[in-house]
Amino acid sequence: MDRIGVIGLGRMGSAIAARFAAQGASVRGWTRSGLTEARAEELGIARAETLDQLVAASDILVTSLFDDTAAAEVLDTLLTSCDLQGRLIVETSTVIPALLTDRIAAIRSKGADAVDAPISGGPEMVQAGTCGIFIGGSDAAASRASAALSALSGRIFHVGPLGTGLVMKTINNAMMQTYAAGLREMLPVAKRAGLSLEMALTILCGGPAGMPMVRDRLPKILGADPVVGFPMSAVVKDNDVFLSVVESFGLSAPILAIAGEMQRASVADGLGDADTGHAIAAAYANG
Repeated sequence: MDRIGVIGLGRMGSAIAARFAAQGASVRGWTRSGLTEARAEELGIARAETLDQLVAASDILVTSLFDDTAAAEVLDTLLTSCDLQGRLIVETSTVIPALLTDRIAAIRSKGADAVDAPISGGPEMVQAGTCGIFIGGSDAAASRASAALSALSGRIFHVGPLGTGLVMKTINNAMMQTYAAGLREMLPVAKRAGLSLEMALTILCGGPAGMPMVRDRLPKILGADPVVGFPMSAVVKDNDVFLSVVESFGLSAPILAIAGEMQRASVADGLGDADTGHAIAAAYANG
């Protein structure tokens, strides 16, 4: 079994590392801000003091980083400072495809390979093994990545060459972004008409206009679950990435721009650290 090294231990990275460990994988973690022994023990993983130490003890390097800047910094450090011979880099971060496609020749010259494998679904779905994973890369690299990532989910799709995993996530998650934007417009109508939030969403989720993303977050939207799975600040960042991907193909997505405006308004209202479900509830409450 490949040894797993997880780079980046925020909400998603921590969930990935803990899920790998719970499934019996050998997992080591490293984060730029530092990983304490206590936190490593809590996650059930081994701790690497340096990135080079992590690479030396790992066969597959799973990166889970917040944004393009962080991902580029780590990839460039891997290329300049680490022995990558035989390693597979699995980029799960939501970043622009060019971060990997521009570096793949350099990665292969080091005797390594890479896939983009962004994850659809928050930390709770990773922990439950129900997230979706979209892999872009060569057949050989995707096969190796799929074998390792099967510990995270049974919903793994090799969608095409390097970079297409991130395009597929853009399409998939952009549809959720636009649905959430529609809810933020329609739920105030429900409130002013005297329809309860629970009634409106229960009817929506039980019919053809429903979406699993909302159904799965009903406990958060209705106030029964205060835990933050995916915060609004991260939604804003992801939406900017999705817009950038769309524009890289010479296209536009006005509805994503509108969704971004709504998301930024939620952050300005103090919901940056709130779960997306809590932001939907706020749209109703403020309607």
